[in-house]
Amino acid sequence: MTDHRFGVSGFADEIGPDLDEQLDVLESLGISRLDLRSVGETNVLDLSDQQVSRVRSELDERGIQVTSIGSPIGKIAITDEFEPHLERFERAIEVADAFDTDRIRLFSYYVPEDDDPEQHRDEVLRRMDAKVERAEAAGVTLLHENEKDIYGDTPGRCRDLLTTIDSPNFRAIFDPANFLEIGVRPYPDALLQLIEYVEQLHVKDAQFGERGAVEPAGDGDGQIPATISALADRGFDGPASLEPHLERAGERSGYSGPGGYELAAEALFECLDSVDATYE
Repeated sequence: MTDHRFGVSGFADEIGPDLDEQLDVLESLGISRLDLRSVGETNVLDLSDQQVSRVRSELDERGIQVTSIGSPIGKIAITDEFEPHLERFERAIEVADAFDTDRIRLFSYYVPEDDDPEQHRDEVLRRMDAKVERAEAAGVTLLHENEKDIYGDTPGRCRDLLTTIDSPNFRAIFDPANFLEIGVRPYPDALLQLIEYVEQLHVKDAQFGERGAVEPAGDGDGQIPATISALADRGFDGPASLEPHLERAGERSGYSGPGGYELAAEALFECLDSVDATYE
């Protein structure tokens, strides 16, 4: 990997469950940062303190930094009980501190299929606001991902959450593929509504309006180079985090395999090179 104006990171568990294999592939690609979601098929929030310490030691030995905790916080139904989930959120804060990152990825709750999302707005905001208040006290930033089928899956509802809560500790992850899969054009439509809140880019592409048709960056309808260029114009320098989902996209994780991950990384590097060339 050549140097780019965007720092590149990635969900290394998409390479495979084994940490050594994950780090080997990252090193071969010249990527020195990862978004920590799972190790050995165990979610990062379910790692014991001893396991956290071991993983941290291995990352330090390899010179790999943790960009964000890729938590599943908020990936429950809005009708599920909140208090146990809030306790789980406390573990996310502990783990972020252990891995020396101030970024935690989260979501804004699944809405029952036949319900109007707006009828759940107040409860979503109540729950999100409680977590943001805790994040402010802990000095961490919560990054909301526009996952499909959650409350904040459209640009309008994402913006409503961000502007209503209005905290520097609550910002956006921009995932072009997730918008495409629900029939929203990420560029320019969604990006124009959210760009001032974007602090992380999740890099996967897709076909417009088709679920599961995930592509390497630049091969779908996400206009990844244009998105990168627009973000760069605002001074954004990353992280751009690989989350390819080339072989499997599950509710809690995705899988690309070593070969698929390398393919996705090279596609991202090509997009970054094309944008960098315009600034020379």
